[in-house]
Amino acid sequence: MNKFEKNVQSKNNDIVDSGLAFVVGFLGLTVIYVIPHIFEIVGRLW
Repeated sequence: MNKFEKNVQSKNNDIVDSGLAFVVGFLGLTVIYVIPHIFEIVGRLW
């Protein structure tokens, strides 16, 4: 074993971290997509 394998900074499961990153990214893009549609719908009502 090398020194990096002995001194691990994070022992989290990589699958959990990857899943969390996917969900956060997906939600961020969803918000970016939904906000203009809300403005469009509100603009049509006026």
